[in-house]
Amino acid sequence: MSSTGRSRYDAIVIGAGHNGLVNACYLARAGLQVLVLERNTFVGGAAVSRKLYDGFTYSNCSYVCSLLRTEIIRALELPRFGLQIIPYEGGCTLMRNGEHLAIYDNHDALRREIARHSRHDAEAYERYVRDMLRHCRFIKPLLMREPPDPTSFRPRDIRELLFLARHFHGLGEARMYDTLRFYTMSCADMLEEYFESEIVKAHLAGSSIIGTALGPRSPGSAYVLLHHYMGSIDGAVGAWGFARGGMGAITQALASSLQASGGEIRTGAPVEEVRVQSGRATGVVLESGEEITARVVVSNLDVKRTFLKTVAAAHLPPEFLDRVRKFKIRGSSGKLNIALDGLPQFPAIPQGSPATRGDMHITDTLEMVERAYDDWKEGRWSSAPYVDMLIPTQIDPTMTPDGKHYMSVFVQYCPYQLADGDWTAAKREAFGATVIDAIARHSPDFKELILHAEIRTPREIEAEVGLTEGNIFQGELTFDQLLFNRPLPGYAQYRAPVRGMYMCGSSTHPGGGVMGAPGANAAAAILRDLGRT
Repeated sequence: MSSTGRSRYDAIVIGAGHNGLVNACYLARAGLQVLVLERNTFVGGAAVSRKLYDGFTYSNCSYVCSLLRTEIIRALELPRFGLQIIPYEGGCTLMRNGEHLAIYDNHDALRREIARHSRHDAEAYERYVRDMLRHCRFIKPLLMREPPDPTSFRPRDIRELLFLARHFHGLGEARMYDTLRFYTMSCADMLEEYFESEIVKAHLAGSSIIGTALGPRSPGSAYVLLHHYMGSIDGAVGAWGFARGGMGAITQALASSLQASGGEIRTGAPVEEVRVQSGRATGVVLESGEEITARVVVSNLDVKRTFLKTVAAAHLPPEFLDRVRKFKIRGSSGKLNIALDGLPQFPAIPQGSPATRGDMHITDTLEMVERAYDDWKEGRWSSAPYVDMLIPTQIDPTMTPDGKHYMSVFVQYCPYQLADGDWTAAKREAFGATVIDAIARHSPDFKELILHAEIRTPREIEAEVGLTEGNIFQGELTFDQLLFNRPLPGYAQYRAPVRGMYMCGSSTHPGGGVMGAPGANAAAAILRDLGRT
């Protein structure tokens, strides 16, 4: 993709990840001349589909669609540009004793399956879902709003604080206490208030650790579970699904929507520096030395890369830079993309069951997950890792040649920095072998079906995608880094300390995942500042 070669724009967006593209789409639809600059030769950031092996398409970083806001899908007409989301049909956790817990879309079938492990938990699950939906209803109206600055007396901040206060007070006294408690709880403590069965708790706890440097017993991990729960597909809250053609279908649709609105994209155009004059961003300088000017510069990079690498320190307050350095972005995840010669068998699951046509886990107790986290804390990849594996080609055969399959494997935990030194090719292969061996214990023909495996540690994710330490959320989703603290107190309104510069990445509210809300919210702030609303 290339631009017209124009040298001045209304807005330059740095980074063609999903939030950068969402931001650019809204700005272009408001009539601004917009240029998106991407260092890679392809758009998408972490939401990409790439052909890295003969005839196989990998979703080689992000791998599942749930959080993408329906408001954004509709406003940017993404189905018109080819986006199709296919819901999961089930899921499961495989157990070391040869048993399993299956997850079904059908409510009655799911209830019977949970009751097979615990009648108590089948009843408790109804209460659990009700309470999680209540938490989702509380947070949903806050996702597409600019957080207030609680120390400011500006009219907009006061209005937003009053909205937040009324919204919170509307829960009622008992629910107010429950909500505050929930946001600071560990996932393990929260689940243990509902369930008695280890397999039920272990299955649900997976969403509390994906992408984060927390364990299931870490305070704040209950919110991470909720963060993954609050998406929807076709109105089904908490539903997850596959983007047909891989996750790159989302960013390809966004790119097409942007271009249809007159926006431009330049790939292979890494930004060296944001140019600042008299305290105002005036454009960017590319690594090639080319300078492009704009009224507004928007960074889709994480907060550390934005202010420690692309803006000269002389233009930023020292206390701001100190807080940026202390912002928690810790790498904890790995990813394997595996080309398969056929569909692997999992003897614990009945043939043809929908339980294999969603996410499959192999960690069957909370203790097992916590021990995997202990390995990460010691600077080792987990010897018995938590894996979230999917075979999307069972539902979307467009990603592989006929008769072949693709498996996506997301792994917790994998450290950015190893205790015994730097990552090497041999260590990366050993990490991959640990994960493959763990899966093979539940699938006797799995290894012999492997045609190719792409193994990615946080180092590879950082190098390709530009995520600091390979952290998929651009910063921890802990209570001290949420709402008006994200990314930093006083700077949660998408505006940088430099006038005319904005942030739209997942380091900002409401956080990470392929959601698009940070990009949309930042666009709203920019358009207000430009008098375009």
